[in-house]
Order: sequence, then C-alpha cells, then structure tokens
Amino acid sequence: MTAIRLLLVDDDPLVRAGLSFMLGGADDIEIVGEAADGAEAEAQVARTRPDVVLMDVRMPGVDGLAATQRLRARPEPPRIVVLTTFHADEQVLRALRAGASGFLLKDTPPDRIVEAVRRVAAGDPVLSPAVTRQLMRHAAGAAAGGRRSRARERVAELAEREREVALGVGRGLANAQIAADLFMSVPTVKAHVSRILAKLSLDNRVQIALLVHDAGLLEDDAP
Repeated sequence: MTAIRLLLVDDDPLVRAGLSFMLGGADDIEIVGEAADGAEAEAQVARTRPDVVLMDVRMPGVDGLAATQRLRARPEPPRIVVLTTFHADEQVLRALRAGASGFLLKDTPPDRIVEAVRRVAAGDPVLSPAVTRQLMRHAAGAAAGGRRSRARERVAELAEREREVALGVGRGLANAQIAADLFMSVPTVKAHVSRILAKLSLDNRVQIALLVHDAGLLEDDAP
C-alpha cells in the first residue's frame, strides 16, 4: 500500500514538530515536507506533490485560506485539511468554500487527526459535528442574502437521481449509506457524485453539502 504523502503548513515550528512526530509514526503516512506560510506551501506542493496538506489558517503573508484557494486551483491539486486554534463560523465557511476537504481544531485528539488525514486522502470529507451545526446555522440565514434562491437554481441543473445523491452527501452520508438508501450500487453513487461535481463546477463533496444546505433542501425533506 502506497503511503499518504503529507505536507505540514504552520508558522509555529513547535507545532510543525509536534505534528510531524505524531503523524510520522503512522505506517501509512509519509511527511514529505513542511512550510511556514502559504507562499512557501505553494512552492513545497510543486516540489513534493503531496496527497494531503495539513494547513494552519493564521499565518503571516499568505494565510491558510488564501493558500487553500490557490492550491485547489492547481492541476491535480492536493486535498487540504484546515487546522486551527479557533472555531469562528465565517472562517470555517471560507475554508470549505475555498476547497478544503476538512476543518479540525488543534486540540483534536492525535488519533482523530491521523484518521482525518486518512479519510481525506481516500476522498471523504472531514466535518466534525460542531462544523455540521455551524453549516445548519448558516443555512438558516441563507435566504436573507438571496443565497438560497441562487443555490436552488444551481441544484435545479441536476437530474432527479443526482439530486437524491446530493441530498445524501448533504446529510453527511458515506457512499455506501447513500447506495443502500437509494437502492444503487456504490460505483453508481460515485459516478453520480462525479457528475454533480463536474456539472456544478465544484471541487469536492464538502462543497456539494454546502450547496445543499444553502438551498435549504434538507429542511424541505424534514418531516
């Protein structure tokens, strides 16, 4: 099994050292480089071609949110997990909209950070229950800014089965759960997810979930 190539990005060398010690002990993870800011992260990604980047938010110069957006715009971009000490709603949403596949706090237990890297490398988003609650609060206010109507226009581009799969993604279900609920095979669900991403010009499953929440579709399905 090929090891997951991981790049650590944080302006604090002690944090980088701690993450390197913790994650480097996993047999299936290889630390391929470190960076102290977003600009250095871009150079390291070009040089080391990591599968996953563990990215701090608050850094001098190019911060983690700007770096995430730039890295996700690259051909064959790495997947990115944002790691930070704070938990502001707007920062979470900005990171996810920029294309991050997950958002973790720095006080997350080590085993959960290791597991998050593995999940993101496998293509699964990492959304903690706290982040999911923030998305729900965000969706509750979506209509006020006209975001809900725009989101619904985009979802209307989907075929019926694509919309059903998108709803499953919005609920945070894995492909196997979506397949069971919709009486599909897992490969069929994966194919629908790929078509949704391409049709709506989205980067990952997290952004599908954001769109579903913006559109208020889960509220419509509530009993």
